Amino acid sequence: MNSVIAMSYELQEILFYLIPMLLVFIFYGLHYQKRNRTNISQMENSIKTGLTEPASLHPKINYNWCSGAGACVKTCPENNVLGLINGKVELINPSKCIGHGACKVACPMDAISLVFGTEKRGVEIPDLAEDFQTNVPGIYIAGELGGMGLVRNAIIQGTKSIDAISKAVHSNKNNILDVFIVGAGPSGFAASLRAKEKNLSYVTIEQDSLGGTVAHFPRGKIVMTSPVDLPLYGTVKLTETTKEELIEFWHAVADKTKVKIQFQERMQEIHPADEGFKIKTSLGEYHAKKILLAIGRRGTPRKLGVVGEDKNKVVYRLTDPAQYRGQHVLVVGGGDSALEAALSIADEADTHVSLSYRSASFNRAKEKNRNRVEQAEASGKLNVLLSSNVQEIFDDEVEIEHEEKRVKLKNDAVIVCAGGILPTPFLKKLGISVEMKYGTE
Repeated sequence: MNSVIAMSYELQEILFYLIPMLLVFIFYGLHYQKRNRTNISQMENSIKTGLTEPASLHPKINYNWCSGAGACVKTCPENNVLGLINGKVELINPSKCIGHGACKVACPMDAISLVFGTEKRGVEIPDLAEDFQTNVPGIYIAGELGGMGLVRNAIIQGTKSIDAISKAVHSNKNNILDVFIVGAGPSGFAASLRAKEKNLSYVTIEQDSLGGTVAHFPRGKIVMTSPVDLPLYGTVKLTETTKEELIEFWHAVADKTKVKIQFQERMQEIHPADEGFKIKTSLGEYHAKKILLAIGRRGTPRKLGVVGEDKNKVVYRLTDPAQYRGQHVLVVGGGDSALEAALSIADEADTHVSLSYRSASFNRAKEKNRNRVEQAEASGKLNVLLSSNVQEIFDDEVEIEHEEKRVKLKNDAVIVCAGGILPTPFLKKLGISVEMKYGTE
């Protein structure tokens, strides 16, 4: 009898611990299945809507090494770009990825590599070493030209490239500059600040104004950044701001640090010299040991190649939406710049805006912009023409092929936001190797 009672107590004690454990396992199992179904649904929706192409730098997962820990999923600041499916990480929303690269750092198994392009869409990228030096000794590339369009990443590259250059240069002699910096966008600006901080002799030229590509975003456009250390200033904690606020902040930093940048000066030629390089610009000539190219990828706007494109009403970037008030405007393109241009003009009074894109979906644009376009189309503020191509531009009309039919739209202005042509001929003239990346590092 005593033994039965003892066994009963032992059984109760086992059940006391076992039942909560079983409940935990059941809860975890249900949660796992629900998360799995949600992630599968999101990935299937991306495929269904054609949003399967990352815009730029993005993760590639080695499934043989992936442990399914999920650290990369939690680290991604964009949310729902990566997700766990059947114990492995997948890109469930590829088009939302904007190239932070935090997932690679977080992966405990080193199962993630960061790549450019996909099997379907190649991207031309200069070959760079870890210190951002090209195959031509002494010439470095940082920022958008090297594939890093994100503001934070561009700043980091500009800073690190100068760190590498400072280790490679020695005492200045014969009045030769330590480094000649081309461009004053996020990367070139950060590089200039670091060069000053490192007491390097440098010259920075910018053919336009402070901010580079950012300075030409449409008025009021939201610019996404993340906290980043800016030389001579400290940590910049901007997570979401307007273009105007960001440019104003950079001007304030420039004034405070007294960094020198020569604006309205265009680089023309670079030639090897006995020591370093001779550089010819629109305003003078220079001699430098090292060169940092921090220029954008859109040096030459990509054109449509149609009759009438040479008319004055055709432009390749939007500066002020207000100038199109009361007009019939066609915006051509499917990236963020095109969507944001169309949306900002549509917000002006009495405008009639059409958005034409050759593909069936805006797979290169951020989700926020795609959602705004859907809302604008639903409200009648925006006429969206997917799978369409401009055929001819007339004085007061444009002809577009849409769904295998030719249609004519009343038109006062055309804004082409089809990206730019990488300055490949210029790079190749310098001997810099440029490779077409199809989902490779």
